[in-house]
Amino acid sequence: MRHHVEVSLPATLELSDRSVTLRRATSGDLSAVVALLSDDPLGATRDGPTVDGGLTPYVTAFEAIDADPAQLLVVAEAEGRVVATMQLSFIPGLSRRGALRAQVEGVRVHADLRGSGLGRAMLTWAVDEARTRGCALVQLTSDKQRTRAHGFYEELGFVPSHEGFKLSL
Repeated sequence: MRHHVEVSLPATLELSDRSVTLRRATSGDLSAVVALLSDDPLGATRDGPTVDGGLTPYVTAFEAIDADPAQLLVVAEAEGRVVATMQLSFIPGLSRRGALRAQVEGVRVHADLRGSGLGRAMLTWAVDEARTRGCALVQLTSDKQRTRAHGFYEELGFVPSHEGFKLSL
């Protein structure tokens, strides 16, 4: 039986030109997180407060994420503003001899900080957090159109090992 592990947050991520604080997201961060999710060609078509429902669906999702100890939504903050986000989900399974796995989703870095090393520092932290929790692997999905992101993930040691399928409902 696995026991709850205390999250190692807040954490300071040292970049070449600044320090960034990685912390658990709060409901007050939702507008900034939604802005990050919608700040690219793919996200602009499916996210943002101008889409039907305003922030209401995000508030509902945040409350579910925040209440679940197997979910962790984090933000990176620099100089008082949210500059990046990602979600970690810790998934128990029977395959791989009952392995716990970490799923990384919604990795976004503000356009001003892309290429600064922040994404690398965040994912390094995520992998370390997964190890601390006893995960056997870290997995992520990325839209096939995000070819630059794929190269970035491969540089970090992630291997494109599976073909994923989705069914929109």
